[in-house]
Amino acid sequence: MTSTSDMETVYLTPSSDDQPLFDTIMPYRSIFFPLGFPVEVATNSSDVLEAAAQSWGKFQQRFDADPLLFKLGVTSNPQESPSLPPAPLCRIHGHLLSLIANQYNFVNSDLNTGLTYGWITDQTAKSTSYLRYHFLEAGALTMLATVRASALHAACVSSHGFGMLLCGDSGAGKSSLAFAGVRSGWTYTCDDASYLLLDKEEPTVVGNCHQFRLRDSGAQLFPELGGRPITPRAAGKPSLEIPTAELAGIAIAESTRVQAIVFLNRRDITVPELVPFSKDHARRGFQQSQFIKTTSAARQSAAIDRLLQLPVYELRYTDLNWAIERLDRLAQQGL
Repeated sequence: MTSTSDMETVYLTPSSDDQPLFDTIMPYRSIFFPLGFPVEVATNSSDVLEAAAQSWGKFQQRFDADPLLFKLGVTSNPQESPSLPPAPLCRIHGHLLSLIANQYNFVNSDLNTGLTYGWITDQTAKSTSYLRYHFLEAGALTMLATVRASALHAACVSSHGFGMLLCGDSGAGKSSLAFAGVRSGWTYTCDDASYLLLDKEEPTVVGNCHQFRLRDSGAQLFPELGGRPITPRAAGKPSLEIPTAELAGIAIAESTRVQAIVFLNRRDITVPELVPFSKDHARRGFQQSQFIKTTSAARQSAAIDRLLQLPVYELRYTDLNWAIERLDRLAQQGL
């Protein structure tokens, strides 16, 4: 066994490009309203503000709250690599979260105070899709999902004014059912990520109603989407990014009062049906996306408790048209 005294001490010497950058001026500043909440973006690159505008430019302020702060600096690429860094790793310690692609591309968030800061290279700043998905949206929405709301892995739609959360694991069909339902007349709030407001007595969800993100296989289900470019996302999950403004006749709502929770099941189905679902299972699913060591944890748990006072169902189906008709009946008749 090696004693502590026998271990060699290694001192790390900073290279010439290792600078603290604490005095970098961030002259480009703008307030955006993702999900209706104010977030101030401060940067030294206009590319960052242009990417933020693509993500959140269609949102208007809906909530009176102090702005959360996202400081993102841009540096030259010391390695001059021709390729983008890999998708960031997520690491969490208590109320602190880090998204780390490499030593030159990362952001850190304090989920208690609502502050995110980080650095990226100019190459990353000019790669708008990568920057938006992996850093801007991930960083800002994580802050909002802790300080202002509770994130739920669910689509949110409404039929005949009856709000429904469509829940399930990745690949359960949330986005495809939401898209099919909206084509048939449902109102659309979000397709994969719902944000439950913390201080509403009646469970209310906000989401990004200005775009759909479907897996690239969506073009097989919906031929009108054929020919659209594939947007790179996390590893293994390329997607079709579709602005709802390009879809004629689509009804959208930035927020929806939820009146039922529906978990989707398309596996090993012999008889399509809508049946009651365990609220304990639902709670465990919702708690997976909670940050339990933050100052907002108790408020998030209370919001989920109020949500689970609603009816919870499992929709067993294989046919989209049948599923739409069954949920329309639930909305109109309550069963």
